[in-house]
Amino acid sequence: MTPVDPRALRDAFGCFMTGVTVVTTTTAEGKPVGFTANSFSSVSLDPPLLLVSIANSSSNLTAFAAGKGLAVNILAEGQKDVSSTFARPSDDRFASVYWRQGPVGSPLIAGVSAWFDCTLEQVVPAGDHTILIGRIGAFEATPAPGLGYYRGAYVTPAQTAAQLPTGPDVVITAILECEGKVLLQDDGRGGLTLPMARVGREGVQVALAQLIAGTGLPATAGEIYAVYDDVAQGKQHIAFRCPASPGTPAKGSFVDRSPEGVADVTDPAMLTMLERLAAEARMGNYGLYFGTHEQGRVQRIGERKNP
Repeated sequence: MTPVDPRALRDAFGCFMTGVTVVTTTTAEGKPVGFTANSFSSVSLDPPLLLVSIANSSSNLTAFAAGKGLAVNILAEGQKDVSSTFARPSDDRFASVYWRQGPVGSPLIAGVSAWFDCTLEQVVPAGDHTILIGRIGAFEATPAPGLGYYRGAYVTPAQTAAQLPTGPDVVITAILECEGKVLLQDDGRGGLTLPMARVGREGVQVALAQLIAGTGLPATAGEIYAVYDDVAQGKQHIAFRCPASPGTPAKGSFVDRSPEGVADVTDPAMLTMLERLAAEARMGNYGLYFGTHEQGRVQRIGERKNP
């Protein structure tokens, strides 16, 4: 049998388009460590398992093989710099990224497309690599499209598609209100956001119903509160006020509508909308906003245009 050329074999493997992940764990001393990998795969739904592989030459091998768990962070299209940071030798790869400890215990990077926090299920030696099998204890997926990798280069399908002539994406926002409070969730960037979803072919009503159902709260689709365009992002936003009954949300929590309660909302247009909601709630006189994410007008309920 003819010996295999490692360089040619690597090029052949590169013909398979993959995503890009950063795999993380903590050392016995509690230091976060991680590496960039595209050798990630789902393994099983029951039990929930995944796998990644790490080179035996990696300085992080001992920390991962002897650790209690690991997290797989699927990078978003705008995180090429994060991929590069964790692919290069560095004393502290986490110094330049925002991260937090996951519910199972491994570091989670902000702004990713999805993350999986796992306990270490099995370590399997495999040639010049070691396969790490993780049992998923917690996970989250976001609307952010994932970063791709093909033939040794990054690919960004969603960003490329966004440059083609097309109409705006429609994004709906659910303002779930209960006893003078609103539901806010982690936006993945160190701040808070209202529940949001992109409208697909199923239409606004179905998308809104699914968005509300995903909160785990008894709530109903209410009136439209704001319609505005974000021309720079190519998006049209529709926000609905959705009365909710008391309950425990699937994620996030209810906060006061006060400036202090919504201070961590990172989107300026959303923050302005919530500030208007608080002011109108005090007056008991609500309006409907039309415009852009920067400026527009509020039409009061019952207001009529002159003929």
